Amino acid sequence: MTNFGELAHIELNVLDLVAARRFWQPLLEKLHYTVFQEWDAGFSMRLKGTYLVFVQTEPAFEAAGFHRKQPGLNHLAFHVETLAQVDEFATYLRDIGAKELYAAAYPHAAGPNVYTAFFEDPQRLKIEIVTEIKA
Repeated sequence: MTNFGELAHIELNVLDLVAARRFWQPLLEKLHYTVFQEWDAGFSMRLKGTYLVFVQTEPAFEAAGFHRKQPGLNHLAFHVETLAQVDEFATYLRDIGAKELYAAAYPHAAGPNVYTAFFEDPQRLKIEIVTEIKA
């Protein structure tokens, strides 16, 4: 089995499915994901063998909200190949009004050997676009 141990999918419950789709679908398409599944309460997008699932949170569970610093998921990090691609994604995310994190430390907020951009989605989930600095 060639995909043994690889991540199959991540499922995210979102407070506003429409806003999540408006944000995530174009971003993921720029990262070469395609729509994989769609249903009334959710959708998923796939790249190779991995897919991300976005599901509308059930009303009974909405009050607790989400915060990336609480126990649970903190962020999703996506590889790109070049420094220029990190810059392009950073520009795209700024242009659509995503909240930039650690702007004063851009593009080295994660350290000197990586080139990164950090943003939040509409639900405040942290997103990292990253590439290693090649010597």
